[in-house]
Amino acid sequence: MHYFGRSGYAVGLSAISFSASLQKDAAPIPNALGTRRKIMYRHIKCVSFDFYNFGLYSKKMAIILDYIPKLLYFCNVYKSLIMKFIRRRLHDVIEDKLFKGKAIIIIGARQVGKSTLFRQITENKENVLSLNCDDPSVRQLLQNANLNTLKQLIGNSKIVVVDEAQRIMGIGLTLKLITDNMPDVQLLVSGSSSFQLQGQLNEPLTGRKFEYHLYPISTEEIFNDTGLLGAVQSLENRMIFGSYPDVVNNMENPHDILMNLSGSYMYQDLLSLEGIRKPAIIEKLLVALALQVGSEISFSEISQTIGTDSKTVEKYIDLLEKCYIVFRMPALSRNLRNELKKSKKIYFYDNGIRNSIIQNFNPLSMRNDVGALWENFFISERLKFNHYNRNYCNTYFWRTTEQHEIDYVEESNGKFTLFEMKWNPKKTNVTVPKSFTKAYGEQEFHVITPDNYLQFLLQK
Repeated sequence: MHYFGRSGYAVGLSAISFSASLQKDAAPIPNALGTRRKIMYRHIKCVSFDFYNFGLYSKKMAIILDYIPKLLYFCNVYKSLIMKFIRRRLHDVIEDKLFKGKAIIIIGARQVGKSTLFRQITENKENVLSLNCDDPSVRQLLQNANLNTLKQLIGNSKIVVVDEAQRIMGIGLTLKLITDNMPDVQLLVSGSSSFQLQGQLNEPLTGRKFEYHLYPISTEEIFNDTGLLGAVQSLENRMIFGSYPDVVNNMENPHDILMNLSGSYMYQDLLSLEGIRKPAIIEKLLVALALQVGSEISFSEISQTIGTDSKTVEKYIDLLEKCYIVFRMPALSRNLRNELKKSKKIYFYDNGIRNSIIQNFNPLSMRNDVGALWENFFISERLKFNHYNRNYCNTYFWRTTEQHEIDYVEESNGKFTLFEMKWNPKKTNVTVPKSFTKAYGEQEFHVITPDNYLQFLLQK
C-alpha cells in the first residue's frame, strides 16, 4: 500500500517548509516509527521539491504548511499515514466468507490484531456498525437482548462488528437471533479468550459460524510484506521480541510494549473468572513455565516451586492455554514400553511474551537459552503455518526412558514428519533414533536451522 507519490501535490507540501519542519519537529514525533518514518520523509521531500520546481511555492504557504506534521500527529493521523499494516493471512479468507449466511468468529489473544483486521476488511464498505463489548453501554444493550431491540440497534447496517464478545453473557443466543432473523446482516465477531467465548458459541451457533484463530504475526505474513531479505533480517528480533503487531511496527521501543502485554492485561480475562483469586500464583507459574520452555514439565514439581498444589497448576495451565498465552505438547507413545507416556512440554505462542516474563531481552550472542528460543520459535511458527494453510495434523514430541528423543512430530493421514531444531547450522549430523524407526518405520525427517527454516514456514 502506498500512501505517498505524485498525489502528494494535492497535499501541497513545499520543499523548504516541510524540510525545516521535519528537522524542527523530529523530537516530538515518536521514534517508534523507525525506518518507515525515514522512508516517508524521503518520499515527502522528493514530492516537496517537485512542488517547488513547478513554481507553486510561496512563503505564506510555507508558514501554514510548517504546522502540518504537528497537526497530523496530534490528530493521530500522522502515525496512521506512516504505519503500513501488515496484511494478515486471514484477510482474504474472511473476505471470501462474507455474506454466506454465517457469523464469522475470530478468536485470539489480546492485541494480536483482531480489531485491526476487521477494520481493514470493512474500511471501504458501507453500513458498518461497530460494537465494542468493553463499553458498558454496549454490554447492557446486548445482554439478553430480544429480537426487537437488536433490530432497532442494527437498523440498516449490513455488517455488524462485535469486539471482545466474551464480555457478554449469553452472547451466543444473541448472535443466533441475529443470524436466524436477519439473513442480510453479516456478523464479524472477535473474542480474546476461548474459555468463555467458545463455550457460549458452540451450541447456539452450531452450523451458523465460520471460526478462525488469529495469532501474532507469522513468518509467512512477514515474508509477504517485506520479502525474503526482510524475513531473514528480522529473525533475531522476532526470537527475542516476538511478533505481536505493535512490537513488529515499533521495533525501536519493544521493551515497554512487551512488559505491558505480559502483565495482567494479557490475561485479565482469566483473572476476571470467578474463583481466580491468586494472580501472584499465575505470575509465578508463568515464570516457571518460561524457564522450562522445550523441557518436559511436571505439575507436582512446579507446584512445589511456586507454593501450591498440582491440581491448581494444571487448572491454571489450562486457562493460560485458553487465553492463548501457552500451549502444551503431549508425548507420542503407542508402540514402545519405554516411551514417555504422560510427559508434556509447554510452549509460548510468542517468544517476546516468554522473554518479557523472565525480563531477558539480551541479544542471542549473550544468551544461554538460544536453543530453547529457537525451538519455541519454530514450533509456534509452524503452528501458525498449519492453521492458516489448513494443514490438519496432530503434534507431539517423542522421548524414551533411555533419553532417545525427537523435538517435534507431526502426524497427518497416518504418516509422521519429524523435526529436530538446531540453532547452529553446523550441527546437522542428527539421525532418527533406531528405536523410533523400529517402532514406526521410516519417516520424513528434517533438521531445522536458520539456514533452511523458511521452507517449512512458507507456502510452496
